[in-house]
Amino acid sequence: MSNDSNVYLKTARYGKDLVRLLRVYKEGSTQRCTELTVRLLLEGDIETSYTKADNSVVVTTDTCKNTVNILAKRSQNVDNIEVFAQELTSHMLKQYKHISSAHVKIIKHKWTRLLVDGKPHPHSFVRDGEDISTTEVDHYRLGNKVQVKSGLDKLLVLKTTGSAFHGFYRDEYTTLPEVWDRIFSTAVNCTWTFGPSSPEALAKIDFPAVHAGVRKITTDTFATDDSASVQATLYLMQKLILAQFPAVQEVYYALPNKHYVGIDLSKFNIDNTGKNLEVYYPQPDPSGLITATLARKQQAKL
Repeated sequence: MSNDSNVYLKTARYGKDLVRLLRVYKEGSTQRCTELTVRLLLEGDIETSYTKADNSVVVTTDTCKNTVNILAKRSQNVDNIEVFAQELTSHMLKQYKHISSAHVKIIKHKWTRLLVDGKPHPHSFVRDGEDISTTEVDHYRLGNKVQVKSGLDKLLVLKTTGSAFHGFYRDEYTTLPEVWDRIFSTAVNCTWTFGPSSPEALAKIDFPAVHAGVRKITTDTFATDDSASVQATLYLMQKLILAQFPAVQEVYYALPNKHYVGIDLSKFNIDNTGKNLEVYYPQPDPSGLITATLARKQQAKL
């Protein structure tokens, strides 16, 4: 057996992952629903459960799962994932005094109300895309501080023109031709960070409005920007988000460049190049990956 005097438990965190639930709100003849996947993890005075086989300090992972389900039943905020996540973290810190921090990650799956004869149906929905909304909430007992990072992921977008790429650095390893008109497609992964703040300050933020605004800025900018590069379009999106939402401290994007290349039809005496390029092959890989984080500058303290 190894000597414990030469090692120490640097970090320890545990809980329940992949807790799936669908919450239905019944409001008269109209119903709405929210489907989530939840992770709830705990930190605190739990070291002896690892080092001494002492289970007396363990709030079981099954308890974590049950807590998520019970609070989902009681809460009116399951669809407001940042608020629901804080309800979970606050409960864990209140219920278990030896827990120093609680950490929740939520994925909100998409269900859009169906239109029937042009009218919203009261209780029927469709998954009209694989894009998801996310949040990660870290709640610390010390100072009662909360860090919130939310996101939009797996939003697949494409435009058939309005994008170029030229003037880039060239050397003996460069074979990429310059293009002044190309297809631009990407799967958007965007996260934005609030705080750290007190729960009281965070309660003033309209989180659903931020989600909707980030999505709108992303799609509108993607569509309308005469893109000189993925980098330039990404940066414009970030600037617009920080300008519209003062509570957001930083914005991160990861945009994989999904390539569509012209198919060579010259063997059939068909011109599918230049202005006549109309048939493309969706190239699965490799793909470019462009990332950046834009943050507010810290104000100088007088």
